[in-house]
Amino acid sequence: MASHRAQLYTALTGISGVILGMAMSGILQGAQPASSASQERRVIRPAKAPNTGLPFSPGVLAGGTLYVSGHLGRDPLTAKLVSGGIEAETRQSLANIREVLRAAAMDFTNVMSVTAYITSFEDFAKFNAVYREVFPKDPPARATVQVAALNDGARIELQMIAVKP
Repeated sequence: MASHRAQLYTALTGISGVILGMAMSGILQGAQPASSASQERRVIRPAKAPNTGLPFSPGVLAGGTLYVSGHLGRDPLTAKLVSGGIEAETRQSLANIREVLRAAAMDFTNVMSVTAYITSFEDFAKFNAVYREVFPKDPPARATVQVAALNDGARIELQMIAVKP
């Protein structure tokens, strides 16, 4: 019963994050007609990105809002997870996301919301230490969710929403 509640809570947290991101986009950009927003949709595929062959875009820019897909700590050349534990995976995930942001003419100062999926809260302090390297002051809104497993045995996956002023 507790496992079912945890799964339900995780699902509701994820849905809440999507709804919050959509609401923030509308507030920060002002209301735009649906036809205008759909014409501005652009897939962001940086040259220095791991090619997993999976059916997703590293980022999607809609108007001034960039939706960054969940990124594992994959080496951009081999598409395999980097070794070295949670710190190395977090650094690589952030490096991969930095490339998506750059390809959209943004950087980490444009990030408004982060969702972190972590497989063990025993790694939480180590994750936060690396995260603070990128967001040392006034970090974005964030949700951190412990999950049972991530693709390829990863320990961390980061998803972000960034907005151009």
